[in-house]
Amino acid sequence: MQIVLFMLLFPVLGAVAAGLSRRKWIDIFAVAAVTGMLACLILLLLQISPGEAARSVPITLSWLTQTDIGGLFGYQLDAYNILLLSIVVVLGFLVVLYGTAYIGKRNKEHPSEQGKARHHFWMLMFIVSMIGIAISPNLLQLYIFWELTTLTSYALISHYRNGESLRAGFKALIMTFSGGIFFAIALIIIFVHTNSFEFSAIGLLSPKLRFWIFLFFLIAAWAKSAQVPFYTWLPDAMAAPTTVSMYLHAAAMVKAGVYLIARLALANEALSHTSGLIVGIMAVVTMLVALYLFFYQDDLKRLLAYSTIAHLAYVLFGAALGIMGSKLGLFAGIMHIMNHSVGKGLLFLVVGAIAYTTGTRSIKDLSGLARSAPLIGAAFIVGMLAILGIPPFSGFWSKFYLLTATVQLGGKIGILMLIPFVAEIIIAFAWFLHVGHKVFFGPVSAAAKDASDPPWRMSFALIVLMILTLVAPFVALHLAHILGM
Repeated sequence: MQIVLFMLLFPVLGAVAAGLSRRKWIDIFAVAAVTGMLACLILLLLQISPGEAARSVPITLSWLTQTDIGGLFGYQLDAYNILLLSIVVVLGFLVVLYGTAYIGKRNKEHPSEQGKARHHFWMLMFIVSMIGIAISPNLLQLYIFWELTTLTSYALISHYRNGESLRAGFKALIMTFSGGIFFAIALIIIFVHTNSFEFSAIGLLSPKLRFWIFLFFLIAAWAKSAQVPFYTWLPDAMAAPTTVSMYLHAAAMVKAGVYLIARLALANEALSHTSGLIVGIMAVVTMLVALYLFFYQDDLKRLLAYSTIAHLAYVLFGAALGIMGSKLGLFAGIMHIMNHSVGKGLLFLVVGAIAYTTGTRSIKDLSGLARSAPLIGAAFIVGMLAILGIPPFSGFWSKFYLLTATVQLGGKIGILMLIPFVAEIIIAFAWFLHVGHKVFFGPVSAAAKDASDPPWRMSFALIVLMILTLVAPFVALHLAHILGM
């Protein structure tokens, strides 16, 4: 219990200290906070015993005991919680360390340290919100931290305070908060009918009401995870600093929505086949819409944003397979949360390093970058292979399991879902190879001529993430094995 509380406390204290301190102490307090948080995670993982399925510690409020629903707040640790928690903490540590160098006068795209304390404050508070989501033992606590991510992400997306970033932040706030309203309504209806906030409480409802409540949760998840028809806020949010784009839009906030649906699928075997079909159809539609929009992007970050939208649909695709009876499909979707996070997080930080050293993210202006910045080139290639699913990198394992589960599902539905999924994989592979070749090989462009690899703190984050693209799937498999998933 104390380790979990300290994991939350370190970034809170770090946020306050960084926000109030003088300029020379800002980075020190922020890095110290995430280092303490990372140490708590390591200690927590070392305490996990083989065969331990879950650990839940409820915290009750005496003035609400008349509800007779047990603990309202606390934490739960099972394979799924720890998988998301590990992503949130490890990538949070790396992005804060990266940000200490990225936000500064040597950044050719945004050569200024103004707002660094504000950036660190909101980033650390966002990390706290995501830790809260990851350890939530019930829907009520998850909803509270869910809305905290909405507020903190608005502040982070609007960081530069120009017209573009303010519009993007407000759009993200409105669209994700609108989805949160459906979450709140579903939560209230569940409590009224079951007197419970448990993830499994939806299974206590009548079949008709269960369908509608799950649909409300699904709408909330679509909005949070930028799925069709709510996807437009995510590409616009690329107006934020790359540190924000990496953490919120590749590793953390957008994962909250797909995490919710996968968590409900895990806790409720009574969800209808129709519910799973709706999740699956919309996941495939989202993949294809995002894929279509690949071809109109010149900004590398916007290209990665649409790729993120498609990969979040992979997780929902796996959840759909799980609801329709494939446990392998559900596990593959959950596994892809980790596998995608390390690969796409690496790519976002690479693009940040490109903008840092060249001053541009334009595909048409970049060529031959691997010659002047070999580490950046190597990191992009590794990240690209990871998200494209090339063995032995992380994306291969979850895509392999997703394809296997779809074939196992069989029937007309399995075939109809398999064809567009395979098409998305093939076309995305071809397009990313084209973009990678254009930016990193061939003659050196004017923008790339004076480029160089980034400072050590940024380079360290790139190297660690490259290693994690090889390690992540085995971590996910190990967690699933020792915790009985």
